[in-house]
Amino acid sequence: MSTIDRRTGGERRTAKRYSVNINVEWEAAQGRKKGTVNDISREGCFVLCSGEVEDGEKILLFFPLSDGIKVQFTSEVINHTFEIGFGVRFTDLSAAQKGFLTKLIDSLNKNKS
Repeated sequence: MSTIDRRTGGERRTAKRYSVNINVEWEAAQGRKKGTVNDISREGCFVLCSGEVEDGEKILLFFPLSDGIKVQFTSEVINHTFEIGFGVRFTDLSAAQKGFLTKLIDSLNKNKS
């Protein structure tokens, strides 16, 4: 049985990605855990963590706002690498969630200038 290296080949993502360092919590069937988002786009993000997930698994992500308030995103695992992390695609985004992503990405664009 051969193993496919997901890091080879052409770029599959269509949305521009931005490097970030955001501590988040994520929740799957096995419970809530901590991770760090290291890149994000309007369509999804990559979470660095040691938790085990499977492609296609539904994950809740919790991004911090302020004073303990968090924005929750429903997402689906699109790829994972054992002991490194996983990439997700955001699903069923509300207007408020889209607004959060727009503000975050706009602030990242301003910081690049």
